[in-house]
Amino acid sequence: MKLEALAGAVGEWLRGTGPESDIVMSSRVRLARNVAHYPFVSRMSEQDRTEVERFLRDRIASSSAGSALEYIDVGGLEEVDRQFLVERQLISREHAEAQGARGVAIDGREQVSLMINEEDHLRIQCMHSGLDLKGAWEQIRGVDDQIGRVVPYAFQPRWGYLTACPTNVGTGIRVSVMLHLPALVITRQIDKVFRSLHKISLAVRGLYGEGSQAMGDFYQISNQTTLGKTEEELVEQVGDVVPVLIDYERRAREFLVRETQQNVHDQVSRAFGILRTAQTITAEETMQLLSRVRMGVLLGLIGDVKIADINSLLIRTQPAHLQKLRGIELDTKDRNIERARYLRRHFEGGTPQN
Repeated sequence: MKLEALAGAVGEWLRGTGPESDIVMSSRVRLARNVAHYPFVSRMSEQDRTEVERFLRDRIASSSAGSALEYIDVGGLEEVDRQFLVERQLISREHAEAQGARGVAIDGREQVSLMINEEDHLRIQCMHSGLDLKGAWEQIRGVDDQIGRVVPYAFQPRWGYLTACPTNVGTGIRVSVMLHLPALVITRQIDKVFRSLHKISLAVRGLYGEGSQAMGDFYQISNQTTLGKTEEELVEQVGDVVPVLIDYERRAREFLVRETQQNVHDQVSRAFGILRTAQTITAEETMQLLSRVRMGVLLGLIGDVKIADINSLLIRTQPAHLQKLRGIELDTKDRNIERARYLRRHFEGGTPQN
């Protein structure tokens, strides 16, 4: 798989075509699995890592799920290529920064990715556009079953699937949604919402998951523990909360339009203006400005701009994507200049509404 081709394409989860995609960017289900009779990754020798990577790569290829996947040797990639896969949400930051034999298998739609030798021997991930946790769960359950026929998973009847992190023991499932919540941030209700989520054992993380900071008002909401509940119960737990958050965000947006229309219109117009004219701009500022423009498009304050285009810009203006699209490595200063040039060229023709 050539990463340059991925840079010019748009993954299914970025298309903005799923249910409630004005607020829910994506739904993700991830399963943690380990191979029986091998130590966890943190305790493995280099030989163990190599053996597990080769074993899983061959077994996945031989499974019925493997025919739709293409394998990438992450350990053999340059740093910019590993970062590219992180920005694409196909591998974790920890997987990119690790050492030794490791890989990832990806399907053509970028819905399914299988990380080998991350925190666990195998991490199976499925991402769908919008609010579609049940669809993601059905798909990943099928992939897991197919791989489980050829890979002996570490499983204990009392405890379930054995994992490197105790919080994953049991089902090994992590259910999450990525939400765009700019109105709750602007109206200063976001902290109250997050405190409520913590009380019901849901975690709040940034755009790139555990340990990452929120950027551009994008947040991941997920379950914290997996032991003692079935996979279906955990999918339902997260799925039941998301509509409430969607309602809060929509009410906050309606409040902004009703009570502070001039102010929110000014924020959106300024963000759009900077993106269209900046000569140099950082990734962090770009994320924040695109967040405001995305909200402006959905509120009808900006015309001639598609949500799918904003979604793709959120990824394509990240450091590694810019370098892949340009075809050369760039230092921070040159990336900021290239990012501004890319945005100016993209936004030619889009206009705010009066």
